[in-house]
Formats: sequence, structure tokens, C-alpha cells
Amino acid sequence: MTFRTTLKLSVAALLLLGGATVGARADAIDDITKAGVLNVGVFADFPPFSSASADMSLKGYDIDVAQALADALKVKLKTVSVTGQNRIPYLTEHRVDLLMSVGYSKEREQVIDFAARYAPYYIAVIGPKALAVKGKDDLAGKSIAVNRGTLEDTSLTAAAPASADVKRFDNYNAVIQAFISGQTQLMVVGNDVGAQVLARQEALAPEQKFQLLTSPSHIALNKKEDRLKQAINDAVAKMLSDGSLNKSSEAWLKTPLNPANLKD
Repeated sequence: MTFRTTLKLSVAALLLLGGATVGARADAIDDITKAGVLNVGVFADFPPFSSASADMSLKGYDIDVAQALADALKVKLKTVSVTGQNRIPYLTEHRVDLLMSVGYSKEREQVIDFAARYAPYYIAVIGPKALAVKGKDDLAGKSIAVNRGTLEDTSLTAAAPASADVKRFDNYNAVIQAFISGQTQLMVVGNDVGAQVLARQEALAPEQKFQLLTSPSHIALNKKEDRLKQAINDAVAKMLSDGSLNKSSEAWLKTPLNPANLKD
């Protein structure tokens, strides 16, 4: 074996060793603990799960749960505002450690992991009482507002007939305004957003027409972060057992938490 060949083999071995060292880097729990901060992605315009309060800080059901997770990890909570379009990239690019209010789908499971179910959630078609809509077939020819890139969007796209006029917007406020102003005849939103509209728009007399999907909200994280996933699951289980999750549900969702509604 020549000196040149021996040198090449030695360099290759060092490169492999270096790669192994990089691969063995600290996992998410270690990184979070070292930073002293848990970065959690939340929707900023998603009442009653999260929305700006009078002092401009975010409050809501998601914020209560995120704070409990940070407390369990003994670090500070930092909320990061995300949208339906950027939140998965924010997670996979490690700009956030967790995402709140993520509905399960097979497509998403290929990219991210799902921890505990912590909130009941379903997607509904909402329209004025005067408009006859009872099922998917009745969406034909109707204009429908939906938040682009969300689970509501994919559910509506899968269900709507080809003749439905699906109008996609970049946030929930725009979806609601399009519906209220008459720009669209219907809107597709989660039960939480829908409840806000049903309660405030007496003149329009909106009502829930039918459900497109029932999907409890999960806390999402990156794949292969088993320690972090277990810590999240343990924290949510504790909130269920000590009643603090029910307390948040009554405060923000205005209804007692039924654990049965956290099952798929």
C-alpha cells in the first residue's frame, strides 16, 4: 500500500468519524434546555385558541397549553406567530420546536410527527340560514372561502364538486370578512372560528351546515425526537388528570372538556 493510498484512507476515516459526530448532536430536549427557551408556533388570529389581548400579548387555550409545556421543561415560553402556509417549514427548519393546533393527515405524517391530542376540533361548512346546504353535493356552484394551505383547505378541496368556486385567503380574518361581506356564500373553518361568527353575526343568521372532518388538534414536532414527544405526552396527561386542561377549556372554549372528543 503506497503512502498516497494510506493518506486517502486516513482522510476518509476522519471524514466518516466527523460525520458520525455531527449525527450524534444533542436532540431537541438538550437544545431547548441549553437555550432556556421553548419556541412554539401558534396562529396569532385564532381565537379562542390564540389571539392578541389588550396588552398585545397572545392569550388563549393554545397559549395555556404551551405555557404548561414550557413549565414542564423548566424553560421560558416564546410564542412565534405562524400561518397555514409557513408553519410546517418553520418546524422542519427548526425555527420553532413545536406547533400547536395541528390536525392529523397522512400527508403531514410523512414530514412531521404528532404528539398528544389536546383539543377537540372539527371542520365545518358555515352559511346563512336561508341558503340550503345539507351535504357535499350542495356545494356545487357555491362560492366558498377557506384559509389557504390549512387542513380546512385540503378537506374542502377533496370534498367539493368541480363546479364549486373555492376562494382561498391567507388568514382567518380574511376568510371571515369574505363571508360576512357577501364575497362568498359559504366559508369552511374550524369549530372554534365558526363559533365566533355564529355568536356575533345575528343579522346574517349563519349556521353550521355540516361537518367535513373531525380531527382532534395535536401538538406537532419534528421526527425522531422521542424524548421531546414523551415529555409533551406526559405534560398533557398531567393536565388532563389534574383538571387544568378542563379549566382552560371552560375558560376559552366555553365548554367542559370531554376526553372522548380527543380520540380520532
